[in-house]
Amino acid sequence: MNRKLRIVLPMVAGAAVLAPLAPMATAGDSPAGTGGKSQAREAKADAGAEAAISRDTVIKRAKTWLTAVDGHQVPYSQSKTFGGYRTDCSGYVAMALKYGKPGTNTVGLASSQFTSKIKMANLKKGDLIIDAKGSNTTRHVVIFEKWTSSAKKSYRAYEQRGGHGTDHSTRSYGLGSDEYDAYRPKKY
Repeated sequence: MNRKLRIVLPMVAGAAVLAPLAPMATAGDSPAGTGGKSQAREAKADAGAEAAISRDTVIKRAKTWLTAVDGHQVPYSQSKTFGGYRTDCSGYVAMALKYGKPGTNTVGLASSQFTSKIKMANLKKGDLIIDAKGSNTTRHVVIFEKWTSSAKKSYRAYEQRGGHGTDHSTRSYGLGSDEYDAYRPKKY
């Protein structure tokens, strides 16, 4: 019995030390009511983090959701999927980057497992602009396409946004006093 106790205690202590390091899902980051299934989904989503992809492929994949539903954009939802990916902003980005289905959450995309933080001025096609610090109703991620001018005061981006669905428009997230930062996916 003492031998079993010595084996179990280090495992329990190790789990207690590692638990705070695991990414936490919050409301708005994963479908409600999935319980233990959401952890399995996150592990599956993480599986595709290392496979390389080109910037052009990411933009081509992002464009597909603009007309994927009978010529219309994929509707936004934090609880539904399309092609196996969640139809919220982070699920959309996971689809474009070919991460595992259903996709990691916004906070996960901003982690060192998936991206490296860069300066806004260094953005290139396919990089991400992420607000991972906001609340579950304000966290967001968009895919950078290009600057609208050499002044770099706005840019064209692809996003999956509430009340609209897939969108390709001019944005300025991260260029003012907000919580957005620029990130480069490690898949490039």
